[in-house]
Parts: sequence; structure tokens; C-alpha cells
Amino acid sequence: MPLVDLRPQATQRSVEELVDHLNSFSLDLNISAGVWYFSPGGGRFHDRYVSPKSIEERLDIAASLQQYGLSALEAHYPTEIGEDNLDLWKSFSKDTGMRVVTVIPNLFYDAEFEFGSLSSPVESARKLAIERTKRTLELNIEFATDFAVVWPGIDGYENPFGVHYAAMWDRFEDGLAEALDAVPGVRVAIEPKPYEPRGVNIYHNTSDGLLMCRDVEDRLTNEANEAILNEGNALVAINPEVGHVLMGCEDLSYTFARILREGRLAHTHWNSQPLGNYDQDMNLGVIAPEQAEAGLYVLKMFGSRGYFGIDINPERMPVPRAIINNMDALRSMNDRINSLDHEKILHCTEHPERNRGYLEAMLIRSRALPKTKLPELPEFE
Repeated sequence: MPLVDLRPQATQRSVEELVDHLNSFSLDLNISAGVWYFSPGGGRFHDRYVSPKSIEERLDIAASLQQYGLSALEAHYPTEIGEDNLDLWKSFSKDTGMRVVTVIPNLFYDAEFEFGSLSSPVESARKLAIERTKRTLELNIEFATDFAVVWPGIDGYENPFGVHYAAMWDRFEDGLAEALDAVPGVRVAIEPKPYEPRGVNIYHNTSDGLLMCRDVEDRLTNEANEAILNEGNALVAINPEVGHVLMGCEDLSYTFARILREGRLAHTHWNSQPLGNYDQDMNLGVIAPEQAEAGLYVLKMFGSRGYFGIDINPERMPVPRAIINNMDALRSMNDRINSLDHEKILHCTEHPERNRGYLEAMLIRSRALPKTKLPELPEFE
């Protein structure tokens, strides 16, 4: 499968070039959804609120949402997509035109992964994780996906005393490199998270994720992978989730910019999340919509062309309504940032000594209802 070219993300632009880019480029809102939350399960403290749904029923829901803009699905191997239902998935994609944009190795749920997956000091568990990752990469080729997300949710620790950090990182990175070299040419996208389900996750912030990308790529020896890297392409990239970023009290737009600067943004997962707190996966725009808008604006500034993945936990809301709400939120935010005066915005940020408060006033007016009466903005310097 051809790799999506992420190299243009790292393009450096002057202020004048950036203004021209912002005026001519709009984000293409190709939207994907994770099939895992089409049948929300229970939580640690409560039973499930809806009856379980089969994969066939979940795919029927997805098909019904195509008219609202859903264009791709994401699924875990082997729990949601596997040897027993590959034909079902292929028929669904053929009949609807809806892609599988990523197949994700489930490296966090099985009891064998109690002490970690690719980083596990228990060799049998680590071997299982490596073989599962290899098979998942093969399925990504079979379904012509764009990447394979890798979420090391169960890798990490609770008690920091005596943790052999170097060995933990080496086991994970060696294992992932082994899988990548066994099935070359597939991009993986690591998804950092500060904590949960482990007390401290192995790669718990964006900087950790970027370092991990380089460390894994340095371990690759397959000639096909080396050729891809020598052309300046990233084989190990990032899939930042809004909720995970905010759980770590990181700034969303800064996080996106850090990843884009290196041409490593493979995909994004969208939801809402209070700073800190447990991973709530609330609908986009419910909490901190200003973070989401600033993040979208950075994606526009860097010319990102990736899918927007909806990653939510709609426990108390019908799944179709939740997904429609999230797609509506993305579209309304995107229209809002496109309507702004980009030249004035960059002038305010590049010349902060002038027009103090003007950028904030512009944002206030962009979010105001048409009937809201606000005074005219002062003359712009």
C-alpha cells in the first residue's frame, strides 16, 4: 500500500507565505469513527447501559451515518476485525465505499498482557504482542489502510521504585521494530497517554511519543523500510488524541505543531476532556472548545490532510446522535476558523506590541451570535 506523504507537513513558511496559504487552504474534513464505541460497554463502577451489538449491527449503524459525512472506520484486531469476519468487512467496504482507515492491534485487554504487551518482562506475553502486531500490519496491507495505530495502554507501571526504565523502553521499541521489519512498508502511529489503565503509561506525553518514533526507526533494518526512511518519510508517526493530550495538561495546538513540524502527524482522535481527570471521551466541543479550535487552526496552518477520527464514549446517548454531533462540531469550528482574517491574526501574533487585545476581540466576535450587538473593532494598525 502506498504511504500517505506526510513530508509536506514540515514545510517552513514565511509570514507572507503563511498568509497566502491560510487564505487558499481549507481542511478537508474526512471523518472516521472507532467501531469499538458503537456498542458501549460498562465501566469500572457501572454496568453497561445498552445491549451489546454484533459487528454486523455496528456496520449497519456506520452505513446509516454515511449520509452525514462518515467516510471511514477504525477497528481493533482481533476483537472487532479478525479471521472470522474479514469477508464481512470487505463486503461492507465494497458495498458502501466506506474505508477501513486503520486496523489496530489490541495490546491492552487480554489477561496475558497484565504486565504489559510489547514491553512485558514476561516473554510469552511479549511474544504474543509481537506476533499480534505483525498480523495486524498484514491486515493493514490487505485493507489498504493509511496506518496502524499502536496504543500502549497496558504498558507502564504503578510503583516507580526500582523500575528498569531503559529495559522497558528497549523491549517495547525492539518488539515494534521487529514487527515493522517483518511486514515492511506499513506506517504505525503511536498514541501517547499519561495514565490509565496503567498508573503511568510507558509513553505518556507528546515528547515521549516523538522520541519513541525516532528510537524505533533507528532500529529498523529491513531494506524496504530503510529506503522509505532515506526518502525522508516517517514510518513511525503520532496519533494524538485530544483527551489524552489534555489529560496530561498539554496545550493542544502546541502539541499538534510539535508533531507536524517533524512530518509525523498520521491521524488525530477528537473528543472533549477536562484538564487532568480520568479519560472521559466526551463529545467534541462540550469542554474546552477553544482548545479544539486552536488545534484545528494549527492543522490549517501546517496544511494537514489526514482523517479526523471521532473517539468518544457515548454511554448516555445514542451512538448515531453522538457521532452526528461530533461531525457537526468539527464542521462549525472549521467554518469559524476559515472565516477569520488570517493576515490580522498573524500580524497580532508576530507584532504583539501592536493592537493589544485585538486578536481576542476577533475571536469573541467570531463566536458571537448574529443578533449579539457588539461595538465596532478599533482601527487596525
